[in-house]
Amino acid sequence: MSTTPPLIALLPTGTWQQDAACRDTDPDLFFSPDEADRRAAMELCAACPVRLDCLEHALETREAYGIWGGTDEQDRKRLLRRRRRAA
Repeated sequence: MSTTPPLIALLPTGTWQQDAACRDTDPDLFFSPDEADRRAAMELCAACPVRLDCLEHALETREAYGIWGGTDEQDRKRLLRRRRRAA
């Protein structure tokens, strides 16, 4: 078991993260190399009411690692390339 605090404990109050489905989840789940963990993280994201806010945050801050807004590293790279082409 990880000693890393839940994601919500690391964030300022009053942000969109307060409504995240992962707010009480061990953040290690979202950064695990294990494929089963990555699928579990994405399933949690799929039902999250702030999934798009999370994804936008990850794109804006160029999050290079982990599952964010139901996307992995490769998904976000593709989305950023599409945005650049469309601009």
